Amino acid sequence: MHTLLNIFHLGIKELRSLGRDTLMMVLILFTFTVQVYLTATSMPGSLHKAPIAIVDEDRSPLSSRIVNAFYPPHFLVPAIIDQYAMDPSMDVGLYTFVLDIPPDFQRDVLAGRQPSIQLNVDATRMSQAFIGNSYIQTIVNGEVSAFVQGHRAVITLPAELEVRALFNPNLSSVWFGSVMELINSITMLSIILTSAALIREREHGTIEHLLVMPLTPFEIMMAKVWAMGLVVVVVATASLVFVVQVVLGVPIEGSIGLFILGMALHLFATTSMGIFLGTVARSMPQIGLLMIITLLPLQMLSGGYTPRESMPELVQNIMLAAPSTHFVSLAQAILYRGAGFNIVWPQFLALIAIGSVFFVLALSRFRKTIGSMA
Repeated sequence: MHTLLNIFHLGIKELRSLGRDTLMMVLILFTFTVQVYLTATSMPGSLHKAPIAIVDEDRSPLSSRIVNAFYPPHFLVPAIIDQYAMDPSMDVGLYTFVLDIPPDFQRDVLAGRQPSIQLNVDATRMSQAFIGNSYIQTIVNGEVSAFVQGHRAVITLPAELEVRALFNPNLSSVWFGSVMELINSITMLSIILTSAALIREREHGTIEHLLVMPLTPFEIMMAKVWAMGLVVVVVATASLVFVVQVVLGVPIEGSIGLFILGMALHLFATTSMGIFLGTVARSMPQIGLLMIITLLPLQMLSGGYTPRESMPELVQNIMLAAPSTHFVSLAQAILYRGAGFNIVWPQFLALIAIGSVFFVLALSRFRKTIGSMA
């Protein structure tokens, strides 16, 4: 009981210390509000309000059908221009795409001559240019195919492929980007807060005060783990409810309580990692450098940005030792697909095992550090 009281009071001390750190508080609020919103609404993997112009030299029902196929949110309403305005408008950057429909296009299509449509792309806008090219090709081919079927005998195929997108019917990048950014922020802030708390103790000289008290390294470390973990849980939950659900309108299919439980297990591992890094680094700049080589693999190779199945098998096996891999898996299953505990229990067990290992390693390193300072 005495140990629990010491851990509790030390944790309260950590919370008060964090509350007086203005820059850290600003970082926490920015990361879980503005950063989540900006990342979700500006995902480079989608096309949003791309400016497009169309030169309609055919003036036929088919060309009008193609013009009307471009509409928000992927494209702005197409501007109808003539041939002579095409090059000047591209030069000054008015449009990212200019589609030139040639004369007699409908007649040639119905005659089976396979006419060409010219698409001019401003490649200096790399993200929109690369993605929009395939969007426009798909739209034009779809409209031409539908038009031709209406003017020819329809051939019944033995089988027809009907595509249905599950869990994200509109393939909205906001749904994906907001949750993944929230998960990355949880991992990043939990490591930064615990490591910075330890460095702050050393820089302010308060670690020496703790050494002369009847406290054990376990109590000091556990206080930092539960206090910083509690901060991340509260702020991340608020971000999930108010920013992701309310502001961005992303539907949450599963249990938020089950997700919070998985997040707590994930934080048990990542806060231990933060303590370990805090014992290795001697100053905040060193912590910043260690964050680069620690967070990049955790974020890029955990399955949040790229499916693990597309990675080399060696990388997949190595990343099984990272808590973020299992946290991303359970978060996607719960928040996107509405999975219950009977589905995600292997990830929960993996987080418990990985967190225990990291905690033992961090505690061992922390004891050595404390011993060298005593």
